[in-house]
Amino acid sequence: MNEWVQRSIELANSPGYLDKLHEVYPVTRQATREIDPNIRHRLLEVYNSQNDLELVRILLRLDKFPTKDPYVAFLRKKSFFPEYNPETVNRIAQELYTMGFEKMIEGVEEPIEFNRQIGVLFKRWLPTIGYPFLEEADFVLYQGRAFLSGSNGDLMRYANTILHCQLLKGPDFLAKVGSQHVLGEAKFLTDFGGHQNAQFADALSLLRGTEGNATKVAVLDGVVWIRDNTRMYRTVCALDREIALSALLLKDFLDSL
Repeated sequence: MNEWVQRSIELANSPGYLDKLHEVYPVTRQATREIDPNIRHRLLEVYNSQNDLELVRILLRLDKFPTKDPYVAFLRKKSFFPEYNPETVNRIAQELYTMGFEKMIEGVEEPIEFNRQIGVLFKRWLPTIGYPFLEEADFVLYQGRAFLSGSNGDLMRYANTILHCQLLKGPDFLAKVGSQHVLGEAKFLTDFGGHQNAQFADALSLLRGTEGNATKVAVLDGVVWIRDNTRMYRTVCALDREIALSALLLKDFLDSL
């Protein structure tokens, strides 16, 4: 077990961990998604006329589909898929009619789930570390501690073309300390199982990548650090040279380089 894993475990199992973590991942009451009044009116028309195809088509164009149907993602991919699959569309429409119009609208207007905001919240917090965010031209020449400014795609392009990291997706941050580069993925693991296990595996995949001239860091928070016999905990305890740490220790780590 390396120093940063040990410090993260001690931090997470001490008083005030979640209180401090709230600075990184604040939970606030989310506003509902708003539907354009014209779209709502059109939805009411096709709902009342039980036009299955048009109802599903309109809903597929919105950010949030009102039901968690496993076939919806496929239907979204091509505009002609709903017409190609009338029985599936009819089945989904019947479920929507059973819900009632107002319940259907409530489903469309549900706030964005917290898990889908984690990356954004981490990036909003990152400037509080105190390092400047620089555009690529300035970042290349800068000799102090700084973050590269830009989208995940911009960071991936720099990591692949300049640092030869061969990433398949953009990291959550890319920093430099003098001539040393550090890139990382941030995850807030709120529970065990399913999606959370996949997120954990995603962070470890980046951490264990050997390609390129950059130090990889898994910035992990949440249940992963709870002293227990879980697979997550055993995995991080077994890390030796790979760096996994709480976001609350990220500044300490960068300052130590």
